[in-house]
Amino acid sequence: MLDTQTAYGTGRRKTSIARVWLSPGDGEFTVNDVPMEKYFVRFALIDRARQPLAATQNEDKVSIRAYTKGGGIAGQADALRHGVAKALVDMDESNRAKLGPLGLLTRDPRAKERKKQFCRGARRRKQFSKR
Repeated sequence: MLDTQTAYGTGRRKTSIARVWLSPGDGEFTVNDVPMEKYFVRFALIDRARQPLAATQNEDKVSIRAYTKGGGIAGQADALRHGVAKALVDMDESNRAKLGPLGLLTRDPRAKERKKQFCRGARRRKQFSKR
C-alpha cells in the first residue's frame, strides 16, 4: 500500500493487465482517465467490473482509478474485476472471506492456444485426401 488510505491491486486476464487504485470516496470509477460507463459501453462489462464492489457492499464507499492495457474490451473488464478484488483485499483483509468463495481472487488461466505447424489454426488440420 502507498499509505493507509490507498489500496492497490493488479488484475490479469488473457493478455490484458489492469492496475487499480482504491481510495475512500463517493463511488467514482474511472478507467484510463475516462468514466467507466463511457469506456465500457456494454452493461454486461460494467456489471462484471463492479462485481467485487457489489459482493462487499462498497459501491458508494470507495473511488477507483484504474489503467488497463492489452487485449480486448472483455478481457480488460475481467482484468479490472480481478484487480478491484485484489485491491479490496489490500484495503481490508476481511474482504477475502467474501471474495474468495466467489472466485474473484483467482486469475483466469485461459488464454489463446498458439497456432501449430501444418495447421490452419490451433487445432484445425488440412483436409485429408486419400487419392
